[in-house]
Amino acid sequence: MQADALFFWIFAPVLVVSAFAVIVARNPVHSVLFLILSFVCAAGLFLLMGAEFLAMILIIVYVGAVAVLFLFVVMLLDVDFARLRQGFVEYLPQGLLIALVVAIELIYVVSGLGPSSRAATAATPAGTLSNTAALGEVLYTRYFYFFQASGMILLTAMIGAIVLTLHHKPGVKRQDVAAQVGRTPETAIEVRKVPSRAGI
Repeated sequence: MQADALFFWIFAPVLVVSAFAVIVARNPVHSVLFLILSFVCAAGLFLLMGAEFLAMILIIVYVGAVAVLFLFVVMLLDVDFARLRQGFVEYLPQGLLIALVVAIELIYVVSGLGPSSRAATAATPAGTLSNTAALGEVLYTRYFYFFQASGMILLTAMIGAIVLTLHHKPGVKRQDVAAQVGRTPETAIEVRKVPSRAGI
């Protein structure tokens, strides 16, 4: 057995089992940990296919930022997931419909009815570039404006989420840099004349 086939049969079953465990795990912390494991196995499969850029994106962005951030949010907010699961039966028909559409799309792609490999190779730049260099050349030349527009949309969404969730409590003291820099001895120091042997 070749090495790539051996690693495929190591990563693929673990990926399927961990992805199923993400759904069925009762503890959300365990679910996030299984999600990280599935990301790592998917990155290994991408490496076997020669898509090293996607593998590094999975590890750096999804495992390093998204999954860990979600884990911290779950642990810090102490969300009542039992209450969130109460509407499961109510939204079951919509979920089954979406699952059916996704299954039809997967069958369409796997069966070879989708776009041919010639269309995929025509989109890549000619030459002996590596996978990451070819992707960067296409992304920053042909799709540069779309790439920048997507970055602006993500930035707007991030600022909007911060603005919507930021609440100032009235009794909490906050740092005011302008007030600190503008302090004078008259405003910073209060001089009191204390009688002898009387104390403050």
